[in-house]
Amino acid sequence: MRIGRKYELSRLRDYSSLFSRSEASRWYNNDLSSLRLKIDRYDAAVFQKKGTYLSYLKQVYRILEKFYPNEYVYKNEFISKWLLQEIGISNSVVFSELRLGKAVADLAMFNGVSRVFEIKTLLDKEARLSNQLEQYRKLFNEIYLIVPDVKSHLYLKKDSSTGIITYDHVNNSFSLIRDAKCKEGIDVDAMMEVLHTHEYIKIVNRHFEDCPHLDDFNKFQICKKLIKQLPEETLSKQFVELMKARKINNEFSLKNCQLNQIFLSMNYTAKQKKQLLSNLNATIY
Repeated sequence: MRIGRKYELSRLRDYSSLFSRSEASRWYNNDLSSLRLKIDRYDAAVFQKKGTYLSYLKQVYRILEKFYPNEYVYKNEFISKWLLQEIGISNSVVFSELRLGKAVADLAMFNGVSRVFEIKTLLDKEARLSNQLEQYRKLFNEIYLIVPDVKSHLYLKKDSSTGIITYDHVNNSFSLIRDAKCKEGIDVDAMMEVLHTHEYIKIVNRHFEDCPHLDDFNKFQICKKLIKQLPEETLSKQFVELMKARKINNEFSLKNCQLNQIFLSMNYTAKQKKQLLSNLNATIY
């Protein structure tokens, strides 16, 4: 399983299927059959009766990193090499695959401001980007695109308020090419689609003493009507505060950094992360 060799595209795609939520759920329940299948299919000569399933996953990840840098690799490397430093120096909360109405944010960070990170790999097309940016502008103070360094010139032509971070998969490094411009405005309709019921009621209770009676049939419309009366800057800060208060477990790892995106997407606690790693540390037989 030497990294210097060449790999067929079908094999690389098959390897990449391991790094998913569904696979992580199986491993957490101590079902390692998918890993066993890949070993038998491609790597029995090297990994039969040798090492652990975790060491095998790490080796597969290194192959993908070099030959098939898909979205998981981009996102995982960005978490491990960029966001971990940011989290370490600020009171930040990071979300993966945050649903925003008609769009899904690859990564979203909330500290003093709201930031969204949209990932475009060498394998991605730009067709959906305009709509994604339009959705992000409604909610976030800052928008960043994470793009291949060889295609940065294409993305620099986009909206100049959007920040650009490039990824060099050869040297495995990120570079900030352009800072995002910060804006305070927020679209109430878009925000209401993201907030949970208790969160938008909290905004209303905080700012309106004489709130009308709320029931299951009218609370959404009444709260939205009241919230639209508040200044955009106030709402933007409230949005950040409420998102930071959600129970998100940013339990990352330096030793097992190849799985950081899995830990984030599964919202694993420290105990759950430990259980997953314990299962994966079983010896291959």
